[in-house]
Amino acid sequence: MLLWVILLVLAPVSGQFGKVQNCDFNITFGVSYECLNLMKLQRSIDFLWDPLPSRTYKSIIFLQPPWTTVFRGERVNLTCKGFGFYSSQKTKWYYQYLGKEISRETQKNTLEVHKSGEYRCQAQGSPLSSPVYLDFSSASLILQAPLSVFEGDSVVLRCRAKAEVTLNTTIYKNENVLAFLNKRTDFHISHASLKDNGAYRCTGYKETCCLVSSNTVKIQVQESFTRPVLRVSSFQPISGSPVTLTCETQLSLERSDVPLQFCFFRNDQMLGSGWSLSPKFQISAMWSKDSGSYWCKAATMRYNTTSNSLRSWIQVLIPASHPVLTLSPEKALNFEGTKVTLHCETQEDSLRTLYKFYHDGVPLRHKSVRCEKGASISFSLTTEHSGNYYCTADNGHGAKPSEAVSLSVTVPVSRPVLTLSSAEDLISEGAKVTLHCEAQRGSLPIVYQFHHEDAALGNRSAHSAGGVSISFSLTAEHSGNYYCTADNGFGPQRSEAVSLSVTVPVSRPVLTLSSAEAVTFEGATVTLYCEVQRGSPRILYQFYHEDVTLGSNSTSSVGKVSFSFSLTAAHSGNYYCTADNGFGPQRSEAVSLFVTVPVSRPILTLRVPRAQAVVGDLLELRCEALRGSPPIMYWFYHEDVTLGSSSVPSGGEASFNLSLTAEHSGNYSCEANNGLVAQHSDTISLSVIEHSGIYSCEADNGLEAQRSEMVTLKVAVPVSRPVLTLRAPRAQVAVGDLLELHCEALRGSPLILYRFYHEDVTLGNSSALSGGAFFNLSLTAEHSGNYSCEADNGLGAQRSETVTLYLTGLTENRSGPVATGVTGGLLSLAGLAAGALLLYCWLSRKAGREPASDPCRSPSDLDSQEPAYHNVPAWEELQPVYSNVACNPRHLRNKGSPIIYSEVKVASTPASRCLLLASSAPHR
Repeated sequence: MLLWVILLVLAPVSGQFGKVQNCDFNITFGVSYECLNLMKLQRSIDFLWDPLPSRTYKSIIFLQPPWTTVFRGERVNLTCKGFGFYSSQKTKWYYQYLGKEISRETQKNTLEVHKSGEYRCQAQGSPLSSPVYLDFSSASLILQAPLSVFEGDSVVLRCRAKAEVTLNTTIYKNENVLAFLNKRTDFHISHASLKDNGAYRCTGYKETCCLVSSNTVKIQVQESFTRPVLRVSSFQPISGSPVTLTCETQLSLERSDVPLQFCFFRNDQMLGSGWSLSPKFQISAMWSKDSGSYWCKAATMRYNTTSNSLRSWIQVLIPASHPVLTLSPEKALNFEGTKVTLHCETQEDSLRTLYKFYHDGVPLRHKSVRCEKGASISFSLTTEHSGNYYCTADNGHGAKPSEAVSLSVTVPVSRPVLTLSSAEDLISEGAKVTLHCEAQRGSLPIVYQFHHEDAALGNRSAHSAGGVSISFSLTAEHSGNYYCTADNGFGPQRSEAVSLSVTVPVSRPVLTLSSAEAVTFEGATVTLYCEVQRGSPRILYQFYHEDVTLGSNSTSSVGKVSFSFSLTAAHSGNYYCTADNGFGPQRSEAVSLFVTVPVSRPILTLRVPRAQAVVGDLLELRCEALRGSPPIMYWFYHEDVTLGSSSVPSGGEASFNLSLTAEHSGNYSCEANNGLVAQHSDTISLSVIEHSGIYSCEADNGLEAQRSEMVTLKVAVPVSRPVLTLRAPRAQVAVGDLLELHCEALRGSPLILYRFYHEDVTLGNSSALSGGAFFNLSLTAEHSGNYSCEADNGLGAQRSETVTLYLTGLTENRSGPVATGVTGGLLSLAGLAAGALLLYCWLSRKAGREPASDPCRSPSDLDSQEPAYHNVPAWEELQPVYSNVACNPRHLRNKGSPIIYSEVKVASTPASRCLLLASSAPHR
């Protein structure tokens, strides 16, 4: 009855509701008074027709004045509001203080109080309210705050004082100074939000004594309404059907009169005209394109507070259309064994569709899949699969059948079998053989074709079961593999291959030699070929030299085989081969072979009377080819100019003597020739004072000359291991002294590059023709450590031994300087001893006698006036005899030497023995 009364009252203004849609719902700048009233009225009607889900509304207490803290003696009016339309109703009140509770009832919903304590009320038809605590304070300074604070509220905090308190007010939030009010009493929060939560108090000054503080008030900002929830009339509507969206939220009871506005979205696009007071949005018809994510937004108009709902997915369903059934592959659907696929698909979109397949009205299988892909089944055809097929599609709104598709299955031929008759006669030429090909199943007619090694022999057509045959007489060419094919229009089927071997005796083989013009000299590789023109495999070939078997080989086909070997003098004689395939060996004609041994590369040896050849010495050149058929002719060359020749009828060596002059510098070699190929010797190097040269020799036995390697007489001497000497102005080296480093390689061809190192860090470098190089260094504390140097003339760098330097005053240990002095003295004594030994060695050479001990050590030139730190490596000297014959590595004990001699022939003089001892001394 009440509802009808309200409708009658509101009917005259119903025409004004259209104006609401035209109101400006800008929540930032507010709305006009007329729009606000219309919004409240429309919201009341919406609430009557479509109330929110059932909710128990508590009674609410409102305060006037709105403070929870007042001075004692003041009074506060309490108003109790419940869920109803009238305030003139009986109200129950409850007062509790210090554990005691007093209740009373009033005829109206107001109550005036003046005592501190907890108050609650209960309006008719509503549950008991939440408690409200009032403090009637006797303090001289109080801070007053409203009972409840909501988002967007304009809040006033009032600091009140009695007469004895002078207001010079300071407001604190969470014990931090928030503002200075001076003589003002009110602090304003214009737009409350969660950041304003906290504990507040204020301070002032008492006239008689001191600073006083008010009570503490806690502000907790509340939401004006709950987070909205989007309700949808159907999350899976049928295409074309309407959908209603409802944005549900609940206002706080204290803000039940606050107007709300709503807006709806699909994905991120606003729906309709925008904001509206109605929590509902009606979509008249939903289509496939309308599927998406929907959500809503609610906002208070007065306090500018908004909240969004969660997103909800709405999928528009489309009733299935008649599906289309297709078969693939289309061109191969009519023969047995083919894999066929049936595919059923509708044209419209839907979330899930149930597909079923039928063969002559009998369901085959079903599958639920997404409609954009459809559904498919596959199977291999048999004769039972002939018939009509169709499918149905159902997405929950009724199954729709497709058009029927007819399928007729034809059986292709099976794999045929090939058989041979007269198998026992197949080993000889002239026998008659029959080939029979038959397929056990397949639609007639069938075309059969016979093949020999992929070559077609002929074809036959069969219109009845049983297969076909062909016959022929065997020849040697009929050996090989045979197969047949059968085809009835759906592709040929091939039988397994059958092998047929016709045996033919081998013909007489033919023996040939490769490179006939070059098989007469030793060392050449000769290949014997044995070949037959006909004969059944497998054929065994054997090779003979003077009736001695050399080797054998077999082949699975008619052709030739080979046998290769390197010729020696013993290979002269007659050769032949045999071939056999089981009917007895056939022998070839004999082939003769004569082997001549060419000369080897000659070796040139130079002999001089001393280690260093000089002008006027007699040089003997010896040239020898160790192998070769005689006679051998030798030629000797100087810079490719013939010096002379010598013939050796029975083989061996030849010599040539030469008295050295300045013009004899250059390259020397020799050549040997016995008519096959010339061999040239290696080059030998000889160092002649003021002159050097290269020599060679040549040997010839009338066939073809062999040139020896060139012998170079010029000797480029690599550097020996250098000696590092450290010189300082005193025995005990100290910081600030000038240190001189002297590095010298006692042997080596100039120009020599010297490098100086401290702890493997380069200090500097210098080049010198002779006498070594120097490097000066002003000593600091960092210069203690190991020193070394390096010499290099392009033939390989040599590193000196390490010399350790200790600086005075670096540590408490005094043994360093002493050790340095002792070491220098010992090394100096060792150098003097080495010099004496070398002098003795030289005198022994002059006197033509051997020294009693090994004198081959060279002393270092040290300044006796200065302390020195040095290292002396072993000396090495050149041998007086040079040869290009490879030597035994055991003769060269000095593995560190960069000079390598191919052979050392030691002379019988004391000087040469001295040199041998020096060169074999270990390298330190």
